[in-house]
Amino acid sequence: MSVLLLILSALALIYFSVGGKTAAIVMSVATLAGVAQDDWHLLSFLSGGILLALALLVTLPGDLRLDKFSRPLLGWVRRRLPRLSDTEQEALRSGSVDWDGELFSGKPAWNKLLDAPPAHLTSEEQAFLDGPVEELCHMLDDWQITHEHYDLPDKVWKFIRNQGFFGLVIPKENGGLGFSNTAHSEIVMKISTRSVSAAVTVMVPNSLGPGELLMHYGTDGQKQHYLPRLASGTEIPCFALTSPVAGSDAGAIPDKGIVCKGEWNGKEVLGLKITWNKRYITLAPVATLIGLAIKVYDPEHLLGEQDEIGVTCVLVPRETEGVNTGARHLPMNTVFMNGPTWGTDVFIPMEQVIGGQEMVGKGWTMLLECLSIGRSISLPALGTGAGKLACLATGSYAYTREQFGRSISQFEGVQEALEPIAGYTYMMDAARLLTAGMLDRGVRPSVPSAVLKYRNTDLMREVINHAMDVVAGRGVITGPRNFLARAYQAVPIGITVEGANILTRSLMVFGQGAIRCHPFIVEEIEAAGMDDNDKAARKFDGIFYRHLAHTTRNALRAFVLGLSKGWLESTPRQGDIQKYYRQLGRFSAAFALMTDVTLLTVGGGLKARQRLSGRMADCLVQLYYATAVIKQWHEEGYPEDQRDLVEWCLQTCLHDLQSAMRDAIINFPVAGLRWPLRLLIFPLGATGLNGPDDRLGTRVAATIVRDTAVRQRISRGTFVNPDPNDPLGRVLNAYKLANETEGMRQRLHDAIRSRNEDELDGLALLMGHQRKELVDWACAQGIVTADECPKLEEALTALYDVIRVDAFDAEGLKALAKDAQGKRKVVERSPRS
Repeated sequence: MSVLLLILSALALIYFSVGGKTAAIVMSVATLAGVAQDDWHLLSFLSGGILLALALLVTLPGDLRLDKFSRPLLGWVRRRLPRLSDTEQEALRSGSVDWDGELFSGKPAWNKLLDAPPAHLTSEEQAFLDGPVEELCHMLDDWQITHEHYDLPDKVWKFIRNQGFFGLVIPKENGGLGFSNTAHSEIVMKISTRSVSAAVTVMVPNSLGPGELLMHYGTDGQKQHYLPRLASGTEIPCFALTSPVAGSDAGAIPDKGIVCKGEWNGKEVLGLKITWNKRYITLAPVATLIGLAIKVYDPEHLLGEQDEIGVTCVLVPRETEGVNTGARHLPMNTVFMNGPTWGTDVFIPMEQVIGGQEMVGKGWTMLLECLSIGRSISLPALGTGAGKLACLATGSYAYTREQFGRSISQFEGVQEALEPIAGYTYMMDAARLLTAGMLDRGVRPSVPSAVLKYRNTDLMREVINHAMDVVAGRGVITGPRNFLARAYQAVPIGITVEGANILTRSLMVFGQGAIRCHPFIVEEIEAAGMDDNDKAARKFDGIFYRHLAHTTRNALRAFVLGLSKGWLESTPRQGDIQKYYRQLGRFSAAFALMTDVTLLTVGGGLKARQRLSGRMADCLVQLYYATAVIKQWHEEGYPEDQRDLVEWCLQTCLHDLQSAMRDAIINFPVAGLRWPLRLLIFPLGATGLNGPDDRLGTRVAATIVRDTAVRQRISRGTFVNPDPNDPLGRVLNAYKLANETEGMRQRLHDAIRSRNEDELDGLALLMGHQRKELVDWACAQGIVTADECPKLEEALTALYDVIRVDAFDAEGLKALAKDAQGKRKVVERSPRS
C-alpha cells in the first residue's frame, strides 16, 4: 500500500505540475500514510523509503545528485542532442516564441490565445484599402498584363510609385506610410485577387526587400538616404539570396566578397570586391538598388584575425560598374519582374554593407529576423486571396451553371468539391490573421512563419484544384474571360519560393520548432556546449529534472486524456466548443511527448529522418490552424452563421492531426518504442475523429453558394468589379440575376418537364442561344407575366454568357504570338529602369 500510494501521489503531482518542495512534503506524508496502513511492515517501510529517497533526490538539489547523476547524464545527453551548425545556432537565436510555444508545452494556456490583441486595421489603413488599392485594382487587366504587355502598364507603375505602395511598412518619418503588418497583408491579398503579377510587385519591396533590412539594421545615414527613396519609388529594390548551386542555403552560398581597398567616388576606401551569380530574383530586371547576401572573406586580415567572416548583406547600386541585370525569367505565365543578376569583382565601400562595417558577418541573423516577417505576410496573403477568389467565383458559377434543369451546386459530387474550397479558405484566413496579430504585437514568429507559408500555399493548391474541377472546361480555356487561369498557374510559384514546401515541411517546421519552442532544450544545448564542465553540469542539473518532469507529465496527460477522450481537460466555456478544446489539449500533450521522445532517441539524426520530421510538422500545422480558427471565431463574437465552418475546420484539423500522429508512431525509427507510444497516445485506438460528415459538408458547401452574410464573410477582402464585361464581374452579374429570377426559371423548368414534345411545339429543339423564343413561349403560355419577361430574358442571356469561353481564329493566334515575340525582344533589350 505504501508503494502504491507513493506512486499515485508522484503521478498526481507530476500531472498537476506541483513544485519540488511541496511535492517532497506530499510524498513524505503519502509514504508515512501508506506504511501506517500496512501496520508499519518492514518491507513496506523499506520500499516506501527507497522511492521517497529517489523522489527527494530529484526534487531537492544537492552535490550528491550533481556528482552521481547529473554529471554522467550530461555526458550521455551531449551524445544525444542534435549538433547545430553555425547557421542553425543563429536561427535558434533569431525570432521569438509566442502561441507556438504553448502548443509545444503540452498544456496550452487558452487564455493566452483568446486574450491576445487581434489583428485589426486603423481607419487610415482601411481608407487606403477602400481608396488607392481599389483604384489600383480597377486599373489592372490581367489578360493584357500577361498576354499583351508582359509587364504592368506604365500608368500602373506610376500609380504604385506615387501612391506609396513600395513604402507600406516604412515609417512615416522616413517617407513611408507606416502601416501595420495586418494592413500589409490585407493590401497584398486584395491585389492578388485581381492580378498575381501586381500583387508580387507590391509585396516584395515591403517584405524581404532591402527596406525591411534597412529599417531594422541600417545606419542612420543609410536610413536617411535610402528609405525615403524606396518609399517614393525613386529606387526600386530587389534582394538576391538564391544561387544556382546553393538554393537558399546560406551555409552553401558561393557568392563572395573579399575585404580590400579600392576606389569609390574618387577616393581610396576600405570595402569589398564582390562576385555573385543569383537567379529567381523578383524585381531584379528593373531594380535600381540590389540587395545581396554574400559570404565575406578577409585574407589580408584588414578587419581582424578571421579569414572567413560569414554571411553579409550589402547594397549595390545598379549603375555600379560590373553589375549585370535586365534579362527576365517568366514564372508560370505570370509576368512580375523576375530574373538573374550577376557581377564579377565589383567593388563597393563598407558604407554599402547594411548596418555598416560592424554588421559584416551578421547577415544570416538579419535575414532570419526579416524572413520571419515577410514569410508571414506575402505568400500566406497570396494563398488566402486565391481561396477567397475561388469561393466567390466558383460558388457563383456552381449556382448559375445548370445541367438537367438543375443548378450543379445541388449535385453531391460538386458539393464535395465546394466543401473544402469554403472550409480551407476560412482556415487560411484565420491563420493569416492570427499570425499578423502576432507581428503587430512585436513578435517575430520564426516557426509560425514557416508553418503559415507552407500550409497556406499548400491549401491554395487544394482550393484552386477543386475550383478547376467545378468550373471544368470554363476554367481550362485561356482568354480574357477566364477568371481562374492565373491563380491556377501561380500555384507552383507559391509552393516553390521563399523556401520550397518540401524543404519547409521536412526540415524547418519541426526541426527548428522542436528546439526553438521547447521549454528546456535550448538551455540544455547551451549547457552541453559549455567548456567549463563544472558550470555545465550545474546548469544542466538545474534544467534536466524539470525537463524530466515535463516529459512525464505530458505522457500522463496524453494517456489519461486519451482514456477519458479529453473529459478531464479544463476548457473555456465560450462558443460551446469544449469537445474540441479537450481534443486539442490531449493532442498537444501527445505532440509534446512525441517531441521529447524524438529528440531523446533520434537526436542529431533528425535531419536525416525527414519523413518523421514532416509528419510531426503536419501535427503542428493542424494544432496551429485549429487554434487559429477558434481565435478568429472568438474575435468575431461567435456568430452562429459561422458555426458550420468552424466545426468543419476543427473536425478536419483533428482528423488530419490524428492521422499524422498515428503515421509518425507506426513508422517511428526506434521500433521498440512504437507500441509504448501507441499505448500512451492512443490507449483506445486511433478512432473517433472521423472528420466532417456529409451533412455538415453539404451545409459548408452551401455557404459559398447561397447569397448570405457568411458568404460575404468568407470572401471578405476580394476585389469585386460588378461590370458584366469583367471576368469575375460576368459571373457575379449572372449570379445576381439568377437569384432574382429563381422563381421564374423554376416555373419555366417545371413547365418544360411536365409537357411532352408535341405540346412544346418544337421548343425542345431550341439551341441555348435562342432565349427570346423560349421567353416568348413562356409568356404566351402564361408561365411568366409580361412584366417578368424582360428580366427573365436578361437572366437567361447572362447565364448563357457566363459559360461561354474565348476562341481565337488562326490568324488571331499568329498575330498574338508575333506580338508576344516582339514584346519579348523589347523587354530583353530595354529593361525598365
